[in-house]
Amino acid sequence: MNGVIDMDTSTGKSSRIQGFHKLSREERIKILAEFSNLNNEDIELLDKWGAMESKVAETMIENVVSAMSYPYAIAPNFRINGKDYLVPMVIEEPSVVAAASNAARLMREGEGIISIATEPIMIGQIHLIGVTNPDYKAQMILERKKEILELANSSDQVLVSLGGGAKDLEVRVLDTEKGKSIAVHILVNVLDAMGANAVNTMCEKIAPRLEDITGGRAVLRILSNLADRRIVRVRGYVKSEDIGGRDIAERIEWASAIAFSDPYRAATHNKGIMNGIIAVALATGQDHRAIEAGAHAYASRTGRYIPLSKWETTPEGDLVGTLEMPLAVGTVGGTVRVHPLAKLSLKILGVSSSRELAQVMGAVGLAQNLAALRALVSEGIQRGHMKLHAKSLAVMAGASYEEAEKVAEILEKEGNVTFKRAKEVIEKIRQER
Repeated sequence: MNGVIDMDTSTGKSSRIQGFHKLSREERIKILAEFSNLNNEDIELLDKWGAMESKVAETMIENVVSAMSYPYAIAPNFRINGKDYLVPMVIEEPSVVAAASNAARLMREGEGIISIATEPIMIGQIHLIGVTNPDYKAQMILERKKEILELANSSDQVLVSLGGGAKDLEVRVLDTEKGKSIAVHILVNVLDAMGANAVNTMCEKIAPRLEDITGGRAVLRILSNLADRRIVRVRGYVKSEDIGGRDIAERIEWASAIAFSDPYRAATHNKGIMNGIIAVALATGQDHRAIEAGAHAYASRTGRYIPLSKWETTPEGDLVGTLEMPLAVGTVGGTVRVHPLAKLSLKILGVSSSRELAQVMGAVGLAQNLAALRALVSEGIQRGHMKLHAKSLAVMAGASYEEAEKVAEILEKEGNVTFKRAKEVIEKIRQER
């Protein structure tokens, strides 16, 4: 060991487990139980897989021991581009689903929420370093655009045969703290896939040719999650009387304006949008981390972090809202292909393409944003939250699920939603039986 101790000396345990990924699930659980002092009840909990079979989970990630369930809900009332949808949402936060459903109801008139998604163009990046005369070499790359695109497309003949594939090439010279580099962008129509695998494969395919052309080295070959060629634009209209009057509409307009001037507020404004979008992303098996990264990068594209949506009042005093953001989603491949509930969610939605899915998700984001702003400028955000929080708190305090409803009702009526009061109410209910 040469004096190196590969364990936590305070516990005598080590997390360095050679070949852990090669062990069976039972062997992994045995090691986990010993390391973390798990009891039989803990192990029984790990045996509950919900709607996912163990063999499915083990095809998705490594070192699997169990699966974790989140509430799966349906948001009604959505009419988007004249079509009605029931929207699956997976989220743990109280009041989000109800709020989205209510806001969707307020925006149902006519065609409902209008949502338009652009073509599913993803950006692949190859970054070249050690290039002499980078501006000169950048032009050399562009002169060979046709050749490079053909090489990229040779890696995915199926995608090309369906009408997708690499469509264009862009080149930028970057000034970094370590000197100049070249960023080559390959623009790929990924059709109904999210597209990461196809784009990454193309990047790796053309990187050696770009090295030959420039004499440089490709240090990065991967897609960008700032999918700013794959945009969804959403708009919605609400009558002022439906949201509490002209005063409420004007307050929402003010809240929107404040978010544009204050990044601290803008971050929370955008979080409300993402409450809806990520809930649908989880239900449909999307890469929600990529969606979040792209959304917040897009919100910062001007050099200042701003909201992804904007609300304004009309001369008549009604409210109109717009949202614009990148949304890279897929209806084929990846998790969508293997996760049973992801497949079921797409069936419930009845979407026929990745663009339609993006349109639904963008509409949910705008609805969620409206609901949050309306609550903020009127009764406050906690009112809806506390109703469900009271139930959760009651269970935490020892109430049965049957008792929780009554306990929550008492706590909410008293306006005293605390753990201590929940325990007192539970005790009183049981004494009165």
